[in-house]
Amino acid sequence: MGNFYITTSIPYVNSEPHIGFGMELVLADVLARYMRQRKVPTLFSTGADEHGGKIAEKALEMKKSPQEFVDEMSQKFQQLNKLLNISSDRFIRTTDGNHEKRAQLIWKNLSSHIYKSKYSGWYCTGDEAFFPENVVKANKGVCPAHNRPYEQIEEENYFFKLSEFSSQVKKLVETDELKVIPETRKHEIMSILSGGLEDISVSRPKDKIGWGIPVPGDDSQVMYVWFEALMNYITVLGYPEHSDFKQFWPANVQVIGKDILRFHTAIWPAMLIALNVSPPKTIYVHGFVNIDGQKMSKTIGNVTHPKDIVDKYGSDAFRYFFTRHIPGNGDGDFTWARFEAAYNDELADQLGNAVSRTAAMITNYQNGLIGEIPDAKHDVDAYSQAIEACRFDRALEEVWDQVKGLNQYIDEAKPWEIAKAKDEAHLSEVLAYQVASLLEISSLLVPFMPETAQKIYNAFGSGVLKPLKTSLFPKNKPELAKL
Repeated sequence: MGNFYITTSIPYVNSEPHIGFGMELVLADVLARYMRQRKVPTLFSTGADEHGGKIAEKALEMKKSPQEFVDEMSQKFQQLNKLLNISSDRFIRTTDGNHEKRAQLIWKNLSSHIYKSKYSGWYCTGDEAFFPENVVKANKGVCPAHNRPYEQIEEENYFFKLSEFSSQVKKLVETDELKVIPETRKHEIMSILSGGLEDISVSRPKDKIGWGIPVPGDDSQVMYVWFEALMNYITVLGYPEHSDFKQFWPANVQVIGKDILRFHTAIWPAMLIALNVSPPKTIYVHGFVNIDGQKMSKTIGNVTHPKDIVDKYGSDAFRYFFTRHIPGNGDGDFTWARFEAAYNDELADQLGNAVSRTAAMITNYQNGLIGEIPDAKHDVDAYSQAIEACRFDRALEEVWDQVKGLNQYIDEAKPWEIAKAKDEAHLSEVLAYQVASLLEISSLLVPFMPETAQKIYNAFGSGVLKPLKTSLFPKNKPELAKL
């Protein structure tokens, strides 16, 4: 395999990061770490989307300039990367001078597919998007996501000739040249593409929205935030001349949420075709994280921040829950009760127990000497196939089959009885096999739970036990107030 380039979407920084985007970062990070573990040159990019009317509106509300506001908010997203132990190589901000310069160059290179025209339609600042008449009528004139009336807007904008690329984009998706996974999302975008694409507005008048990148050659207009934000995936590589762009594009995987499917599987590939640039190889579309069966909402007051979880349970527990207990191909549900059950039953009682039992027996029976460690030699093909298909939940099920299998082996082999019988050769063989199994589990956990994997390796990998100072996953009392 050649180089590997992976991106997340870049979140809009008008509000604090939530667990849904935290999960997206972890999903991408699993793939990046998995590839690096296999010695594949890897570049992993994430970032922040910082332009648009919604940002300007929020900054005004906070009595700050837009730049001051995005500086503060982007810092929170960079801190989220550290909090979740994300191994990204790049963090792009769309207010970076390099991005702005290259976005204007991309606009110029697209100019033969861009024209100016008058537009009339219903607009929601909360979505930074226009909506058709039938949607506005169905919602009785009020955006349900933001509880604010749609605005009737008539203005002169620039348009991208998206309609010209309908058949080409459809063919890319249909033939899996641009692979959309899971299959349900492929069907969804194919349905949209089969109906044909319409030209889209790609600018707004500067007197309406001043916070944006100026359109080259027309200072009265700024680039539409969604159009410009998509460019980040190649501007961060130094499109068109930088060696990073030449070595790492096309992206191997772009990880996005299902709410931005159309932007990434219709508009983005059309832009790339127009630029004579290859499309990404795979778009992986994850589902939403609901809280107690409900969509996260500030109005309901059920928004959960990643820090709430990490401060109490650690980043690896967060990473484990959101890769194993949220389906890789659909929506999932977070509750404190589900999280604590996974932490106590699976991390503490199963994995933690296997580690502590093995360490205790090596200490008690062999004075901490492990000796020669054999290869565990379990079949890991299903694990690898699951990760490469972005079925992270299935990959961890494979790992946990080994964890449970090891505990079962310990119960059946009964090393304590072998020790009583003073059969040192057999005991050494049994304990060495336990260590071999733990080291294999550690290797499989590297992409998912890097700190835990390193702790297990440090304890057993040298052939001489280096006991952990504390248990891997100390049990906590249930957060009864949050259940």
